[in-house]
Amino acid sequence: MSIALKQVFNKDKTFRPKRKFEPGTQRFELHKKAQASLNSGVDLKAAVQLPNGEDLNDWVAVHVVDFFNRINLIYGTICEFCTEKTCPVMSGGPKYEYRWQDDQKYKRPTALPAPQYMNLLMDWIEVQINNEEIFPTSEKRPFKKEFTLILRMLLIGLF
Repeated sequence: MSIALKQVFNKDKTFRPKRKFEPGTQRFELHKKAQASLNSGVDLKAAVQLPNGEDLNDWVAVHVVDFFNRINLIYGTICEFCTEKTCPVMSGGPKYEYRWQDDQKYKRPTALPAPQYMNLLMDWIEVQINNEEIFPTSEKRPFKKEFTLILRMLLIGLF
């Protein structure tokens, strides 16, 4: 394996293994449907449309987890080129700067180098996705009432 490829899969970097769906569950079946529709060259609007008889929260959860996994892979391939020296600010072009805020260390919006911001963001999203209270893996467990609001926060971070 090349050195560059080993760096992409270095566990100390931002790359994280994909979250898997338990085979035999409804969410696993939804994930298979999502993958089949996205890989078939089909119209994107049709690909993300809720299948008949499926729960909207399950469908959206599957797509959010898949989107996180894909963003994580993409970021894993470029993170070695974005260092604190080369990317001292997390920005969205010359007009926008992202600042990190959380409930632990950064109580106020704080400017951070892009790699540090991305590490915090990806760690935070991974914690949310792995939280059974937010993304229940059992079909018997309902989604929280605030599920849609939580997803909005996750997706804002990923965009």
